[in-house]
Amino acid sequence: MKKLHFLLTIKLLATLLLVPVLFACTKSNGVHVPPYNPPNNTIDTTNHSRYSFLALGDSYTIGQSVTEQERFPAQTVKQIEQTGKRFDAIQYIATTGWTTIDLAAAIDRAQLASKYSVVTLLIGVNDQYQGLDADGYRNRFAQLLSKSISLTGDARHVFVLSIPDYSVTPFALHTSDTARIRKQIDQFNGINKEIAIANNVNYIDITPSTRLALNDPSLIANDGLHPSGTLYGKWADLLFPVMNDALK
Repeated sequence: MKKLHFLLTIKLLATLLLVPVLFACTKSNGVHVPPYNPPNNTIDTTNHSRYSFLALGDSYTIGQSVTEQERFPAQTVKQIEQTGKRFDAIQYIATTGWTTIDLAAAIDRAQLASKYSVVTLLIGVNDQYQGLDADGYRNRFAQLLSKSISLTGDARHVFVLSIPDYSVTPFALHTSDTARIRKQIDQFNGINKEIAIANNVNYIDITPSTRLALNDPSLIANDGLHPSGTLYGKWADLLFPVMNDALK
């Protein structure tokens, strides 16, 4: 009898010693009891809404030869976010060398379904460079602008930027008829401005700022053709107040 009692005592002690070990194993196997958090009765006044930005274009939009942060859409967003607004990551449909034909095809392939808060459109320099006719540019640009408006649902949230004048770059000065380039750029910009105004979208004339590069090498990227981050910053300075106002 004493032996039986002794054995039962030993078994009970073993069980009591085993309980802490089991809980330790349970914790190590990933079971977690969350800590108690008292209710927060403070009213949250933070604006959680975020804006979406679609940037359409060519090398001037994708920022050939500069960093992603130096692109004009990125610099514009940085300025707007300083006012308290917030943006999702910018979506780009833009590639160096694209004409209006290429851009239209890329938009179709993308099958965009979302409504964007803002859309920028800067396209045409490669139409001019590749010798495409102005009438064809007119028709294609009008179609691209119509698509841009449909992607926002509000013409006031579409921003057309004029075509930069690359005749002042080292690339053109050493290889091209700069007077002809300037004349054709003005012709194409006359077309996109006319169409933009007729459709009640915002028109940002960045061309004068690009011509400053003739006497200011800091406005040209290392490739001798495209804008530097400094010049893109000038475009952002022009775009920022207009876009910020449209988002109020």
